[in-house]
Amino acid sequence: MKKRVFMISQIILLAWFFLDMTGVYFKECYLVTRSYKEDGIFFLIYLVCVLLFIFKEKAGKWAVLLWSIMWFVTQFMNHELVTITGRGYEGKMRYFAGSLYWLKIDGMYIPDVYHTVLHILILAVITTGIIYVTDKKETKREAI
Repeated sequence: MKKRVFMISQIILLAWFFLDMTGVYFKECYLVTRSYKEDGIFFLIYLVCVLLFIFKEKAGKWAVLLWSIMWFVTQFMNHELVTITGRGYEGKMRYFAGSLYWLKIDGMYIPDVYHTVLHILILAVITTGIIYVTDKKETKREAI
């Protein structure tokens, strides 16, 4: 069951992240721009980690977990840290000016809808991954 939940969270994150490769646009704004040139390598690394988990579970579970942790740290430093410190506010607001936001506050950067959901999904993969990796019953089943 824990393996299944871990796998489902990976697939949902992969699907959400794929939107970054194609872009999702509305009339007045966008959820995420087509950013395969900027983020394509990150997508491919995550895809390889997920495939590794599917075909070589022992190594793949660690690859997914470690990559997700590094990815979250990167995202935190580039989004939430700007919210906390205010440094980089002007650049973020210019870059994401057309994004769909939950909330806009003058003088404060709050991550847009796409990035908020992305960060929650990365945390879900990390959480389910830690639960799966540390489960003694799952470890014993793998050894058999």
